Amino acid sequence: MYIPKEYEEQLPKSIIEELKKSIPANVSSAKFKKILDNTLEEYKSAKIEPGESVGIVSAESIGEPGTQMTLNTFHFAGVAEMNVTMGLPRIIEILDGRKELATPMMEIYLKAPYSKGKDVREIALSMKETTLKDVSYEFLINLAELMIEIKLDKEKMNEFGITDQFIAKQISGQLKGYSIKPEKDSIVLKCKNKDENLNDIYRVKEKIKSAHIKGVKGISQVLPVKREDEFIIITSGSNLKEILQLPEVDPTKTITNDVFEIADVFGIEAARQAIINEVYKVIENQGLNVDIRHIMLVADTMCYSGSVKGITRYGIISEKSSVLARASFETPIKHVINASLVGEIDELNSVVENIMLNQPIPVGTGLPGLVTKIKEEKQG
Repeated sequence: MYIPKEYEEQLPKSIIEELKKSIPANVSSAKFKKILDNTLEEYKSAKIEPGESVGIVSAESIGEPGTQMTLNTFHFAGVAEMNVTMGLPRIIEILDGRKELATPMMEIYLKAPYSKGKDVREIALSMKETTLKDVSYEFLINLAELMIEIKLDKEKMNEFGITDQFIAKQISGQLKGYSIKPEKDSIVLKCKNKDENLNDIYRVKEKIKSAHIKGVKGISQVLPVKREDEFIIITSGSNLKEILQLPEVDPTKTITNDVFEIADVFGIEAARQAIINEVYKVIENQGLNVDIRHIMLVADTMCYSGSVKGITRYGIISEKSSVLARASFETPIKHVINASLVGEIDELNSVVENIMLNQPIPVGTGLPGLVTKIKEEKQG
């Protein structure tokens, strides 16, 4: 479908593409022109006026509905560990830039034929991190022989498809100073150092319980679910780098709720988009209406430096050039003393410091500024 040039020059490419998909081919020329005119009028009314205080508008637009959010978590029925942080705690988690999430999770999409249900349960189980305590039911210490005996659960081992020899091999790579020998229904660890005391052996026994045997590190629980016409795997815990290397996984759709992991694997642009998606998802789930452009502005602020920084005194606030702006957030005396020690000058370029001094605030986005010095002509 041909869109006249006058409209193509004034409308963004994404809207042009959407119009081409949406407008039926048999539409009359008068109706076609009316659709284009209405679209252009709506686009122009949606544009922000130059000089608009977008930061303040965004803060108000997110903050006001944010106060109505409920403190809740979403729970997957039947799986105790599969809680998902939602509502206000999740928004705070994202905007604070917290690296340790309360409930890290992934949605893993699979390639065909696995996405249609083939071996989906087996694939999910192979992803789940299996530790030594998952495949054993008892850990015994023999003080006389300086030995640790691990009683293996054969039923669990068959379920995960692992053998005594495989477990012994995995432990030997993670434990030094012990000889490892598989015996009937158990594995015996014997200390090579005769001077080892009870405390050391007990410490080794506790450490060995969490030894990694199989699966992807960090994935503590898996749940295959059917979403529309395909199967996906929802996980408790996240390890994007390793999951994407599995041949059955579709790397183009698999996502995690850990923004820092996305930044490490895909870069800062992907992390910015992840912040927008995650915040918008929470707001939508709460039934609130916030324009996505406000969230985009917050995401830009968090990512403009090239790494994800939270809106906290350790994140983007610490980078503010103004002493008074930093002092207005938290720990004011510390900022004022540090600035006076090095003779720091506040240029009063931003909003907060001018409010503090009862001066007009320099707000407004998109206004041109003149950056040249005009030479004065000398009088006769």
